Amino acid sequence: MTAHLDGTVALLRRLVAYPTVSSDSNLDMIADLAGVLETAGAQVDVFQDRTAAKANLFATIGPDAPGGILLSGHTDVVPVTDQDWASDPFALHENDGQLFGRGTCDMKGFIAAATVMADDWAKLPLRRPIHFAFTYDEEVGCLGARALVPELEKRGIKPAMALIGEPTGMRLIEGHKGCCEYTVRFNGLEGHGSAPERGVNAAEYAVRYVSRLIELRGDLMLRASRESRFDPPWSTINIGRIAGGVAHNVIAGKAEVDWEMRPVQDSDHAHVKDRIDAYVRDDLLPMMQAICPDAAIDTEIIGEVAGLEPMDTNAARDLIAGLIGANGADVVPFGTEAGLFQQMGMSVVVCGPGFIEQAHKPDEFVSVDQLQSCLDMLERLGRTVVA
Repeated sequence: MTAHLDGTVALLRRLVAYPTVSSDSNLDMIADLAGVLETAGAQVDVFQDRTAAKANLFATIGPDAPGGILLSGHTDVVPVTDQDWASDPFALHENDGQLFGRGTCDMKGFIAAATVMADDWAKLPLRRPIHFAFTYDEEVGCLGARALVPELEKRGIKPAMALIGEPTGMRLIEGHKGCCEYTVRFNGLEGHGSAPERGVNAAEYAVRYVSRLIELRGDLMLRASRESRFDPPWSTINIGRIAGGVAHNVIAGKAEVDWEMRPVQDSDHAHVKDRIDAYVRDDLLPMMQAICPDAAIDTEIIGEVAGLEPMDTNAARDLIAGLIGANGADVVPFGTEAGLFQQMGMSVVVCGPGFIEQAHKPDEFVSVDQLQSCLDMLERLGRTVVA
């Protein structure tokens, strides 16, 4: 192993040992990364969330100047519950050039590689800053990045470019759909099943709501652009869960619907939201409240994450393409934090070690070769920032 690769694997071993499942704290991992970056000479800020159990890390190496590039990765991982692992998921295990452990590719491998390079970058006469953003709760709605963006705006920090190190097999990704998740709760009026007209059946209204979503899904298919590069080319709606009622012979007083939308463009998101909100306001609620004035439909926004829109002009794409020798860029169906940084005005690209096919599964891994390719890219990146 090269010195950089050896250091990356050693740091990755430590990072995997932190069980940073989204439901749990990431503070120990953040403290470890902050210590490494501070030792390298970075200016480090840690922003805790309201619970003080999680935090974002933002660090800078180089001059206090506008522009530069932001390297972004999320610290949280998905659960291992009910997964059949061949080895301890929170202890790095190496076999035949592959490094196994939860989060190795999604996306602690990239975080380790970027952090290890900090010491080298700090010794260079950088003309523009290199920033690091390591966030919490990406897997449950990009909550950390959504909290970090206003902090950066408040401080007047606006990098010119962002590299999101999600596992792409070191392919260049310039676009992905958004991801919007909702839980809708229906509160009706229970009663005896022999007289359904005397109650407000929350389950029935949940079914009507879902039926309207299915109609809107058809609208989205018709709205798809012929030039769309996504597969499928249209914005999608998925019904993830429907629950309600307590027994066969009881009018269901409560029901819930979990659903998601993955918009190709913001106008599709607005189309669905406007029409489903109007259906609730003008149709469902009046019918429910005619029988029970206290009946209600409440929508909880679990997360509304912007997509990454492919742009004709994209400095980040062009820079990283030159570093890895790529001739073009692709789009992917999975979501990242990239759209949030694009909305800040940065040019953004997604490229990182490992493959999304290994993410979220038992025996998740990243290969040593992929980490080396990432380190090669990052080493070249440092030289471009000097120029």
